[in-house]
Amino acid sequence: MSSSLLPRVVIVTGASQGIGYAIAQTFLEQGDIVIGCAHSDVENAPLAGALLAHYPKRFFYYSVDVTETAQIAHFVSEAEARFGRIDVVISNAGKNVFRGIDCSESDWSHNFDLNLRSHWFLAKCARSALQKSRGVILVITSNHAFSTMPGCAPYNISKRALLSLVQSLTIEWGPDIRTVGIAPGFIDTEGNQAWFDSHSNPQAVREKTIKKHPVGRIGEPREVGELCLFLSSDKAGFIAGTTIVMDGGRSAVMQDEDDA
Repeated sequence: MSSSLLPRVVIVTGASQGIGYAIAQTFLEQGDIVIGCAHSDVENAPLAGALLAHYPKRFFYYSVDVTETAQIAHFVSEAEARFGRIDVVISNAGKNVFRGIDCSESDWSHNFDLNLRSHWFLAKCARSALQKSRGVILVITSNHAFSTMPGCAPYNISKRALLSLVQSLTIEWGPDIRTVGIAPGFIDTEGNQAWFDSHSNPQAVREKTIKKHPVGRIGEPREVGELCLFLSSDKAGFIAGTTIVMDGGRSAVMQDEDDA
């Protein structure tokens, strides 16, 4: 697939807010066609609604529960039928399931259905179309795949498994399909702002979090979109089977001073 062939047809899951919305917006600004989905219907997804209004001929939105494999299959089928091709799949949908290692069986199952199985099944459904276009799969995981904190299981376990999914997709489906993982760290999304707001002094917690990052700030969703744009292009054609961490240097810190 040539990145100069525009517009490409790009699937983005979890496109209603946060990182997924920023990814969708970045590709739309590039001139691509984006078929997005999220659990919310469009009436409850104002950011997706704004993209629909601004890009009425190039952005399309579906309500999809990615824990339901039948819904994923229908979504991918609709996307391919609408345009006759799929060039890039950005498997982003997921959420924090921070319950601790003593979580309930239902939390464990929900986490793996959402944060692992959905990525695998989305790739399976899109495989035929991506083989025809010699396309790209980008899997959004997390820096929790590499190191984590108490109470973040079972989320971190599924995110670690996505590293192996990226490797297996690469070695079994290449060279027709190229697969790369992206592991964002602390990104300034609605979800993370809600976490700040859950504290008695949100601004103090934000400042403390920023100080833990050697670059002196937390990440912007747009930066993940720009990385996706690069990794899906021919300029990144020799990058495959690996997961790139973008966490502002946070993972380079052995321990925090106040943890010593």
